Amino acid sequence: MSLFGKNQRDEEPGNEPELGARPRNMPRGSQAARSEQASPEPRAARRPDGETQRMANIGKSIQIKGDLTGNEDLVIEGQVDGRIDLPNNQLTIGAEGKVKADLQAKSVVVVGHVSGNVTATEKVEVQATGIIDGDVKAPRLIVQEGAVLNGAVEMGGNAKASSAPQPAAKAAGEAA
Repeated sequence: MSLFGKNQRDEEPGNEPELGARPRNMPRGSQAARSEQASPEPRAARRPDGETQRMANIGKSIQIKGDLTGNEDLVIEGQVDGRIDLPNNQLTIGAEGKVKADLQAKSVVVVGHVSGNVTATEKVEVQATGIIDGDVKAPRLIVQEGAVLNGAVEMGGNAKASSAPQPAAKAAGEAA
């Protein structure tokens, strides 16, 4: 076997290269380009726990009216009117995305425009070109310079909100 994984058998006519092997007419330096072209799998993201997660896309020519629910990460480049619920996944509103909906997800990244309330169990990130017209509720909020956020912000998880001390007058009124 040679230094580049080629043996004499590969030179014989009729021997097909193995999947992932460099074609004879492809320069050695383009190994990375070949591996990207050979991969027939759809786009996937690598999660922090090392697991590969597929990501669904709504293209910029797609318009959806109604509720959207699911159990995979989602990128929206088109228009969605309604409600979006992805409790265990990331929702990304792309640069071309225009969403008129209440959003609920594990994490939300806004690059485009959202008109509606945004709730996340982990974080909400509004990038420099992002616009949110609505209230935001999340334990962590990242707002880049240039982003627009028109609405109230509530930070802290549900556990923190429920353990907040009640005003004395309200607590006494409930006990009576």
